Amino acid sequence: MSAPDTFPAVMTTQQDTGRWRLYVAIYGVPASQWPEYVFDGATVPSVRDRSRALDALGYTFTASPEWGWIEDYVPGDDPAQPVSLFASAQVRKVAS
Repeated sequence: MSAPDTFPAVMTTQQDTGRWRLYVAIYGVPASQWPEYVFDGATVPSVRDRSRALDALGYTFTASPEWGWIEDYVPGDDPAQPVSLFASAQVRKVAS
């Protein structure tokens, strides 16, 4: 369980463009209003790139910039098809 002032930062690929999208899931706020950053290109953003994106959104890591990765797929799909990858890390809002 995370502290009330921490949130999950999630990074995943956009299915339609292949670009990586990072967003901060804020509890009690509609997903359409979550802060987000879309990276240029289809290459997986480096940890430094992710840190810079979080800085631009006004967030920072709660501890080390360690990301956990999850592989997702739709059961029954063709196993030769690419899977979706999700990365997450805990962040907090930077005091202004």
